[in-house]
Amino acid sequence: MKFIDSHHDQWHRVLGEDGPKPDPDPAPHLLLSLEQWHAVRGHWPADLPTAVEVPNDYDVEGLAPDLPRLALIVLQFPKWVDGRAYSQARLLRSRYRFAGEIRATGEVLVDMVLLAARTGFDAVQLRADQSLEAAQRALSFFPGHYQGDTQQAKPHFAVQG
Repeated sequence: MKFIDSHHDQWHRVLGEDGPKPDPDPAPHLLLSLEQWHAVRGHWPADLPTAVEVPNDYDVEGLAPDLPRLALIVLQFPKWVDGRAYSQARLLRSRYRFAGEIRATGEVLVDMVLLAARTGFDAVQLRADQSLEAAQRALSFFPGHYQGDTQQAKPHFAVQG
């Protein structure tokens, strides 16, 4: 699991005077809103590393045709009690076989990192008041899991050892 420091992130948003620029010019490592992506995807160069930030109420099936062109998908946790982004990540990994980075942002707490890893996230941006050291420790609490997940689809009892 990669932990993102927002001050040293290679991905950056394209903002205008009043918020996200509606039709950004192509450049590498842009983090586009879903609206920006829909506005530019028809003429966006396929070889540019591009990221899209997706609201947690969006049906990720709508991104399926675009997945080969995306290097990063950012999924939002607007509240720590709203787990829809876990389902989005699981679908992106299991159903759509997205191989790029899936990042959790928003109200991401230490207690969430283990489930985030099991559902397909490979990067998180912790809420500012959360401890990086505690989050790293939380990933090692359980050496194995009985249920399957995105990394090992079969349940523990079905894996031939």
